Amino acid sequence: MDGSEDLMIRLQGVGKTYAGGTVAVRELDLDIPRGELVTLVGPSGCGKSTTLKMINRLIEPTTGRIELDGEDVTDIDAVQLRRRIGYVIQQIGLFPHQTIRSNVATIPKLLGWDRTQTRSRVDELLDTMGLDPETFGDRYPHSLSGGQRQRVGVARALAADPAVLLMDEPFGAVDPVVRGRLQDQFLAIQENLAKTVVLVTHDIEEAVRLGDRVAVFEPGGRLAQYDTPSRVLGAPADEFVAEFVGADRGLTRLAVTAIDLADLERPPVVAAHDTLAQARATLETADARWAIVVDDQGRLRGWIGVDECEGAGAVADRTERMEAWVAADASLKDAFSTMLQWDAGWVAVLDGEHFLGVLTPNTLHEALRRSVSAEEEGVPLEAVNVTSSGPVH
Repeated sequence: MDGSEDLMIRLQGVGKTYAGGTVAVRELDLDIPRGELVTLVGPSGCGKSTTLKMINRLIEPTTGRIELDGEDVTDIDAVQLRRRIGYVIQQIGLFPHQTIRSNVATIPKLLGWDRTQTRSRVDELLDTMGLDPETFGDRYPHSLSGGQRQRVGVARALAADPAVLLMDEPFGAVDPVVRGRLQDQFLAIQENLAKTVVLVTHDIEEAVRLGDRVAVFEPGGRLAQYDTPSRVLGAPADEFVAEFVGADRGLTRLAVTAIDLADLERPPVVAAHDTLAQARATLETADARWAIVVDDQGRLRGWIGVDECEGAGAVADRTERMEAWVAADASLKDAFSTMLQWDAGWVAVLDGEHFLGVLTPNTLHEALRRSVSAEEEGVPLEAVNVTSSGPVH
């Protein structure tokens, strides 16, 4: 990548060696495009956090040059530089004796914003983070859950609207369920804000789920691979990367493979207002054991089996609630997890409430196999064409 206007951060020959000769980062070259989320992943002690801290000069590099939007960071006053860059850490670091509003307002106050502008920005960010300003603004950190405190930490980092956001294990201090929710929420926020984000994690699944690009570090501070998530999983650069991403990288790949609508199977569909006789006829024609039930607008209302279609009455009276469903923008992992959670033989895919089709274990497996095969052959994931396997019987 050249030094075009689309490049936000560039590291050229950047290294860090401590007294005694310990090498933390070895001659690193890394270009980070504007508006992308890049994850740095690797085992403990491989230099990823050191790299992050060199960008905002919490650690000074021993060699090389770091540019922020074309400007050498060593030419910028370190304090002013850090005020231009949002920084989120695992421990969050909220001031315990200040309210949530005051915590989020830290940088705007240092920059001399007036009270009205600061209050408006703080409340806007709290609302964006799913924390009602009227409910949470005057509370103190100790009264919030770990996930809520982490969201406040992200809001504080974004308060002065920095172009760059550095995040060091930001979701590592919460339980797995909360962690997943925080990841989802941050991805949604990033989609709207389009910040340039550098995020450190030791978790390869988190790295490939969040990152537009993934930088895999190996012990000794060497960059082993810098690529898209699908390439890191599908075509590891060397034995270290292959071992680090794991033998189960096919399963990890589920998290970064989107549902393709062409993979959906289309079972019989009946309307909630249909009679049971009409539903029986539909099932007989399709030679199927069950059908999806929708309302007049095509919204999912459940399912009905052939045994429930006996006798007289309306479909709505016999419809079973459907718990196993995912949104159309979900990943294959989301679909697989939902299928396992409800011990279901299929999972419905919805656009809002509108029914689109179902995924089965067979179509999930075929979609994953096709994705891996294409990547091994060098075909981009988004270029893979798929076809439907037909209705569920």
